[in-house]
Amino acid sequence: MDLAPAAAAAGFRLIACEQVDSTNAEALRRARGGEPGPLWITARVQSAGRGRRGRSWASPEGNLYATLLLTDPSPPKVAAQLSFVAALALHDAVSEVAGAIAPHVGLKWPNDMLCHGAKLAGILVEGEGTPLATAIGLGVNCTHHPEGTDYPATDLGAEGAIASPERVFSVLSATMLQRLRQWDRGDGFAAIRAAWLARATDLAREIRVRLADREVTGRFDTLDLSGRLILSLPDGSLETIAAGDVFPFDRADNTGDASPTLSFEPSLASPRRGDDRDL
Repeated sequence: MDLAPAAAAAGFRLIACEQVDSTNAEALRRARGGEPGPLWITARVQSAGRGRRGRSWASPEGNLYATLLLTDPSPPKVAAQLSFVAALALHDAVSEVAGAIAPHVGLKWPNDMLCHGAKLAGILVEGEGTPLATAIGLGVNCTHHPEGTDYPATDLGAEGAIASPERVFSVLSATMLQRLRQWDRGDGFAAIRAAWLARATDLAREIRVRLADREVTGRFDTLDLSGRLILSLPDGSLETIAAGDVFPFDRADNTGDASPTLSFEPSLASPRRGDDRDL
């Protein structure tokens, strides 16, 4: 793995590991030990990758597993916007390295990347401590993808795009720098929001959103100014959703546990300690 020259020049560093339990957990452990970042941690293999709510992330060799550790990236109340920043950086990188499939790549709220409607990549943003240490975890299916998940998955190779984890990471390290500068510690979120909406796969479509205690169906109208999903319900009312799992309206539900999703952590706005058991 190598950083893009622009990222290295901006002071970003890289630790490339053969295997870790997870890159997010390793980043947060290093933050507790005094590492301030900006530091990228990558791994060829993860032994205990996870997504939101303890879901597992299959981590065989051949895919990209990377985490960017940042300290005090913004005021804590807007740090959760990093999920959208990271999604755009990932979309930029994949579009560059796999240009032929770029027209078929889109973003699913709040942080998954799809190709032809199947999950190609995901993101998990976690934070803890004061000042806030933030781990932005990204997983990209380059040559493998899981089967039998609650949302169809795919990989770059299966879509006809040959791109190694090393190539994707090098470009990602540059596009992440560009999107972080655009975001500007939250001051530039209006531009990030507009760019994300321009790449949204479900915008203006009927979707199902699985919440912690129920499921709601409606039309994805927009994002509010903090990145929450605005759903237009059948009765004409609007519902604002901060966290949930989105599915196409006509897709049969499958509640299998092996989701490949790396999901946005809405609790990031209230810093908490990470759970080493999960990642």
